[in-house]
Amino acid sequence: MANAQKNPFVKPYLKWAGGKRQLLPQIREQLGRLLTTNTYYEPFVGAGAVFFDYQPCKAVINDTNAQLILTYKMVRDHADELIAALKTHVVSNSEDYFYEIREMDRDTAAFDKLTDVEKAARLIYLNKTCFNGLYRVNAQGLFNAPYGRYKNPAICDEPVLLAIHNYLLGAGEALVILSGDFDDAVRTADHNSVVYFDPPYHSADNTNFTGYQAGRFGEQEQTRLRNTFAELTERGAKCLLSNSDTAFIRELYASDRYTITAVSAKRAINSDAAGRGEVNELLIRNRR
Repeated sequence: MANAQKNPFVKPYLKWAGGKRQLLPQIREQLGRLLTTNTYYEPFVGAGAVFFDYQPCKAVINDTNAQLILTYKMVRDHADELIAALKTHVVSNSEDYFYEIREMDRDTAAFDKLTDVEKAARLIYLNKTCFNGLYRVNAQGLFNAPYGRYKNPAICDEPVLLAIHNYLLGAGEALVILSGDFDDAVRTADHNSVVYFDPPYHSADNTNFTGYQAGRFGEQEQTRLRNTFAELTERGAKCLLSNSDTAFIRELYASDRYTITAVSAKRAINSDAAGRGEVNELLIRNRR
């Protein structure tokens, strides 16, 4: 169920690869056809552009990136301590300090001794100060983006963090925050549910950026996601999915049960310069 009193300060506090801010008008149009008094599910929540734009009263959000989900929980449960930790990063910020903080996850024992607030503040700080404002890890799951050299990075956006804290805390048990597989995250979805899938995008030539989590979301995972989408359709859930406009994705969802809409988006993150700029993406909706 959508929140009738939306707070404009409830918006993403991180920059995430594939963020949906610029596609919100098209996504609103699609979701607007589906929403009644349903529970909202977002199994690949990322920075939460759609989730925060909708601000549902009842929701289940999920991401496989446990450190990302930890930041949501710390904003909800320990906003004051998190803000204090971020202010320390603001005062100390420099290139040398950035690399000192970045290296923390190389020593597993030392990293595990950090409090959850310290871990969440670290991720937010690195995201706000690294090159291109991008959370990126290597194959071992270690943060590896370089320093961004910003003049005044918004490391601690206190009004936004407090607004999100009040929203998440105010929702209480009606808002569930998970970190796990997308299929597990939607197991309780039914005909009274709306599900928005924003997975790592398919790339026919493997040039799209998907490095915000160790491991890859390949075609086998895309197919498994399609199967989940089909199962939810059978259950009567209202589903919307975004993905890249490739022949593989179009073929996966080629069914008279689904409506495929092409939309344009500007993307700055791609290892191939030819893949940057305005590109076509797909919004796929089941016909419920």
